[in-house]
Amino acid sequence: MKIKITLILFAVTVILISCAGKKEVNSTIPLVGTWQLISGTLIEKGDTVITDYSQNVSFIKIINDTHFSFLQHDLQKGKDTAAVFVAGGGKYTLKDNLYTEHLEYCSARNWEGNDFSFTITIKNDTLVQSGVEIIEREGVNRVNIEKYFRVK
Repeated sequence: MKIKITLILFAVTVILISCAGKKEVNSTIPLVGTWQLISGTLIEKGDTVITDYSQNVSFIKIINDTHFSFLQHDLQKGKDTAAVFVAGGGKYTLKDNLYTEHLEYCSARNWEGNDFSFTITIKNDTLVQSGVEIIEREGVNRVNIEKYFRVK
């Protein structure tokens, strides 16, 4: 009886250790943290729109070991025609420099359930992510390049 209990405890321990060791985050890229969006470039159907996120709007992305979230709001506290609030988040994967967001929650509900893959580079406290955003049912097919600074 003692041998059976010992074997069961050993098997459970092995399973728990093997599950705890599985992470898809590449620890060599210092991605975890809070990031302030500084500029965004959207390229769609030959048109390029560059947005400066340091003036009238604030956008942050928060990334932990398994999830990301983002928040955007206008700096006039919703008191003019440029009032905006956007939020979203979900799980992500990171393999080398390929960062893929699995958008589970979003104030723009039609974006939920989509995956967005980006190539990322981090140099000092600057993160640049670039990729193609496609949501066929919404007619979205564009290149998105975002530049962030790490919030300390």
